[in-house]
Amino acid sequence: MLLAIPNFSEGRDRGRIEALGEALGADLRVSLLDVHSDPDHNRSVYTLMQRDGKDGAPLADALTDGARRAIDLLDITSYRGAHPHIGTLDVAPIVYMDEGERGAACAQALVLADRLGSELQLPVFLYGELSGGRVTRAQVRRGGPAVLQARIDAGELEPDFGPRELHPRAGAVLVAARPPLVAFNVELAPPASLETARLIAALIREGGDEGLPAVRAIGLTLPHREGVAQVSLNLEDYRRTDATAVLAAIARHARPLRAEVVGLPPRAAFEGFPEDVPVRHRRHLEDAVAAADAPAADGGLGTV
Repeated sequence: MLLAIPNFSEGRDRGRIEALGEALGADLRVSLLDVHSDPDHNRSVYTLMQRDGKDGAPLADALTDGARRAIDLLDITSYRGAHPHIGTLDVAPIVYMDEGERGAACAQALVLADRLGSELQLPVFLYGELSGGRVTRAQVRRGGPAVLQARIDAGELEPDFGPRELHPRAGAVLVAARPPLVAFNVELAPPASLETARLIAALIREGGDEGLPAVRAIGLTLPHREGVAQVSLNLEDYRRTDATAVLAAIARHARPLRAEVVGLPPRAAFEGFPEDVPVRHRRHLEDAVAAADAPAADGGLGTV
């Protein structure tokens, strides 16, 4: 089973979010399992599952269609949101669930990168294992689109595919092949502030003074939620550090108010999570896949 989990820089306009979903899910060889939108981050995360890989590169085709639609709908120069970004289709990973699918995921990611660069004229940066482990999302996103163009011009960075000039509306895009990660956010109870959230993120992220393995974290405030402070997290290997361990680390410094899951985590990533901390949008990957597979038993492909 291969997945694609594209992140688009739009989390507020319902019509645009739905139009992007329609473009991504139009190919009958894929199913759209989940859409998670956040107005504070101004970001939508779509989860696609490949249903039929016998013909071509279904996920690469679907993501190219989604990126093309994003060029029509979105303009990175007018974007405002809390999440770091470099483009309208900001990040486009192909996700493999076990090691035996790694090669197929890498192949589709490279097809995708080539198509985004050649057909849509988007500068594409490979990260993670496709870059030999030399490039991370944070390294490329540092400073945003305007600074990224200056870094390209100075020779500090070079796109792996596509032109050296950022697309005037769509910016650039990050592409990878990777195992599943868990994205979730923890809101902090008052009187926690932005400074509190940033301090906690610096302490618990990998490499921090209390660093947890394979954890990436940033501190934010949420204007649409009355300025609540939030620690936004990616668990890049939930088998090494799961959501329960991260919550315990945060709780040493501030009281967690609630949590929010972004996308579809494996159920195992939240084993032992305390029941007294509410979790928004908590759907598990296994349940979504089972629901998507249900119509197939009746002869239809269907979309969830």
